[in-house]
Amino acid sequence: MKAILAIITVLIINFKMTAQELVVYKTTEDIEKSMHNDDFSVKVRKPGGEWKDLFEYGVKVDQVVGSGHSVQKASMASFDFSGTVEVSVTSNKGVISKARIRPLSYGIESKINGNTLTFSLSNPANLSVEINDDIFHNLHLFANPIEKNVPNHKDPNVIYFGPGIHEMPNQKLKVASNKTIYLAGGAVLKRQIALDSVSNVNILGRGIVDQEIRLGIHIANSKNINVEGVFASQCLAGGSEGVKIKNVKTISFFGWGDGMNVMASNNVFYDGVFVRSSDDCTTVYGTRKGFLGGCKNITMQNSTLWADVGHPILIGTHGNSEKPDVLENLKYSNIDILDQKEMQIDYQGCLAINVGDNNLAKNVLFENIRVEDFREGQLLNLRVFYNTKYCTAPGFGIENVIFRNIKYNGKNANLSIIAGYNEQRKIKNVTFENLMINGVLIHDEMNGKPKWYKTSDMARFFVGEHVEGVSFKIK
Repeated sequence: MKAILAIITVLIINFKMTAQELVVYKTTEDIEKSMHNDDFSVKVRKPGGEWKDLFEYGVKVDQVVGSGHSVQKASMASFDFSGTVEVSVTSNKGVISKARIRPLSYGIESKINGNTLTFSLSNPANLSVEINDDIFHNLHLFANPIEKNVPNHKDPNVIYFGPGIHEMPNQKLKVASNKTIYLAGGAVLKRQIALDSVSNVNILGRGIVDQEIRLGIHIANSKNINVEGVFASQCLAGGSEGVKIKNVKTISFFGWGDGMNVMASNNVFYDGVFVRSSDDCTTVYGTRKGFLGGCKNITMQNSTLWADVGHPILIGTHGNSEKPDVLENLKYSNIDILDQKEMQIDYQGCLAINVGDNNLAKNVLFENIRVEDFREGQLLNLRVFYNTKYCTAPGFGIENVIFRNIKYNGKNANLSIIAGYNEQRKIKNVTFENLMINGVLIHDEMNGKPKWYKTSDMARFFVGEHVEGVSFKIK
């Protein structure tokens, strides 16, 4: 019996050793000279092991001051691991008086010693490490899972970019069908990756499409596309079918810098993405920019959204007034929203369905979404509207929307809006299940609600005309 227990113990120890992996990426002299930001010094190690230095990239973010925009330089670092890892972040600007690691829902505790912050991770995570309340010179820390099935760089169907900066003679890297683009950790590609009318393409790795490249990954009229692990300024899927985007990070800083757009596409699946944008983080539109038709079966899950300007989630603004589009079966699940900053009332709403151009949006699910205290905006905005700046007709309607397990903690939210357009262009059947605002469950039978109040009053939601079937439940 003792011998069996000894064998089991050895097997457990060996399993733990094999499960504990840590990978940091090589950099090259050209990257070190041109892309470093020395605000932080970041190290990682296996528990109790030798510290390994990470390279701290400079990344640009957008800070709105008044009604104007200014570009600020933040930091970014990344690594791969399994098991548990210890992280050390030293602020080279001085003493740390306080710090936070977001998303707050992860509950990551840290220790401060002078100008150094330490903490542990046991699961992959895309994080913002913020020192002394500074969100514009923060550290974006991307702790990835260990890469699997890395392609062979000698394979003729693999276009491989190793560590270093890669300039190309053309503005775009045009990719043929059945190819794999691989950006190794430490690789920086200074060209757009352009997929047009192709199929069965992979874009993989831990490398970077340079942040200065707008629409760094452009997927047009294509099928069966897989993008995983890389960083870019933006990622667009238009007129496409069967697109999977996993553990991709986007940070934009320029005007109209959306993060991840879907236009006239079906069966698009996002998982574990991080988006910090200088406009809307993620959108679903119908006909737009030459892509024709509606959208069906769009899912985003296990993700983090941060809108320095605009909406974290926006559905429905653009379509085809002459041949109306339908946007249906949309699902947003297990998402952390870190911020919204939008002064213009027409463009507020962390969770926004604003249909124009005769669009109909239906069968939309928002579930298990945690909204932190954003700087300026609304928790939600549902409108059938006619925005003459962008649309040629009002929207047709919004139907069958469920908000399930939505939590907001904060004090900066403006009045949320739910409003139809006219008796022919309504909002119908909106259900809130387990809506929690600042720790209070909002539902039709809640204690403390006067009989003459609408439940929406308790949530600070304005429910206007041409809206029917709004309910607040607990389950």
